[in-house]
Amino acid sequence: MKAKTVQFPDGKTVPAIGQGTWYMGERNSDIRAEVNALRQGLDAGMTLIDTAEMYADGGAERVVGEAIAGRRDDVFLVSKVYPHNAGGAKAITACEQSLKRLQTDYIDLYLLHWRGSIPLHDTVAAMEKLQQSGKIRRWGVSNLDTDDMQALWKIPGGEQCMTNQVLYHAAARGIEFDLLPWCEEHGVPVMAYCPLAQAGKLRHDVLTSPVMQNIAKERGVSSSQIALAWVIRSGNVIAIPKAVQPQHVKQNAAAMMLSLSADEIAQINAAFPAPKHKTPLDMV
Repeated sequence: MKAKTVQFPDGKTVPAIGQGTWYMGERNSDIRAEVNALRQGLDAGMTLIDTAEMYADGGAERVVGEAIAGRRDDVFLVSKVYPHNAGGAKAITACEQSLKRLQTDYIDLYLLHWRGSIPLHDTVAAMEKLQQSGKIRRWGVSNLDTDDMQALWKIPGGEQCMTNQVLYHAAARGIEFDLLPWCEEHGVPVMAYCPLAQAGKLRHDVLTSPVMQNIAKERGVSSSQIALAWVIRSGNVIAIPKAVQPQHVKQNAAAMMLSLSADEIAQINAAFPAPKHKTPLDMV
């Protein structure tokens, strides 16, 4: 069996399951375990690591910096900039500070964390400047809904956006109504944060649901692995679960090899139906 991958518009291929770092770096007593977990994930093939300047006020980026020390070339590094920093000189400064915490001289993919008051064309201009200087390789967005993406595409250079990172799991399927189809139509992969239903207004107890538990039991895997396999089923979605416990890291990586049958997908879809109308973008 081959591990699933997803391709960005520029041809770069990454694992369909990466590693999230939300809530990492908040307690000094946890840092060693967090660093070790990220390194274990890299060893298991989850070479995409997602972080943000917001997480633990830069603490998560410091954890990532320690985890990737000595193996930067093995890692596809994603970080995110605050909306209030996403333009002009502030964007340059914010990126440079992230680079310092990450102990690297470039970020593979730099995202606008969510849309704020700074105009999108200013953000695009800043991203292009960061690319030209070599500080970032590519850029994208996070928490942008369909109308935001349409607005971005009307800006010169806006179509160079490589991804949209949004909340997505079996109980939060609002993006399937119009955002996910729009991204697929325009060749933009989606990155799913909280893919194990850790958060969101529409959260349900996905992992303990009878359908997830039954399929997992029949497969001899965990319900979290079934949930991840469902999220990445289309080939256009990258899941970025966070894990610190070694067994959870191992399970997440193994889920890249797991393909659900049409019947299993139908069972999950019946238990967690997609909305039949436009819903507000779920985000945390």
